[in-house]
Amino acid sequence: MKIAVTYENGEVFQHFGHTRQFKVYEVENGQVTSASVIGSNGSGHGALAGLLAGKDVDVLICGGIGGGAVAALAEQGVQLCAGASGSADEAVAAYLRGDLKNTGANCDHHHDGDHDCHDHGEDHACPGHESACGGCRPGANGGKNRGKTVRTHYRGTFNDGTQFDSSYDRGEPLEFVCSAGMMIPGFDAAVADMEVGQTVEVHLTPAEAYGEADPADVFTVEISQLPGAEDLTVGQRVYLQDTFGRPIPVRVAAKDDNTVTFDANHEMAGKELNFTIELTEVLD
Repeated sequence: MKIAVTYENGEVFQHFGHTRQFKVYEVENGQVTSASVIGSNGSGHGALAGLLAGKDVDVLICGGIGGGAVAALAEQGVQLCAGASGSADEAVAAYLRGDLKNTGANCDHHHDGDHDCHDHGEDHACPGHESACGGCRPGANGGKNRGKTVRTHYRGTFNDGTQFDSSYDRGEPLEFVCSAGMMIPGFDAAVADMEVGQTVEVHLTPAEAYGEADPADVFTVEISQLPGAEDLTVGQRVYLQDTFGRPIPVRVAAKDDNTVTFDANHEMAGKELNFTIELTEVLD
């Protein structure tokens, strides 16, 4: 039996459609025998459901999830236990004890239409594992590791030396398919020709990482049109949803008595990033 959990920094990530990692647990006789962290393509609930099915996952544990994602998982034969929070390991243990209850679809937030908003607590956009996962972008054009499942340890820093993420600190390497668009382009390109056991240092421009910030992704909404917006605070991260049902992670950039301004740019947009990358294993 395999159980996957939407994962970030040891905890259950709170929006299935935007998770950048899953922690996958192998279970035998009601006990966890092993666990590994895999990258996701982050390109929507249909692709994520397919990824889990391709990994032979039987059960997904997550926080927030919409009706479309519930249907996509059902089509792939993946059982759902939504509404979890806190430690991923503890959530799995609770599930195995029968103490974790499934809330079903529990996300109903809207943007560009009937508005609603929802606070998912801590800052889930980055730092954390998402620093190395760039969504659905093209990877490296070549390299002997292209198309292979690889595991890497990495440490990410800004130009001033400040660390923003580290798989070493989590004690788990990151697993992903090289050049499949699961990673930011520069990270993929660095790994494509590495040897197992090799460590490289790379400096990435914004174009090789999360791109430049787009002013068009900053928008203002009337508080009266967005139920719950009166309780938002500047700097808070929430999820909105567009008219097609797609979740949008945003940061509250400004707020006054009548309006709230959201910034949908990735937190790392426009930043130069540095990575120490160690290739620990090539699986296939």
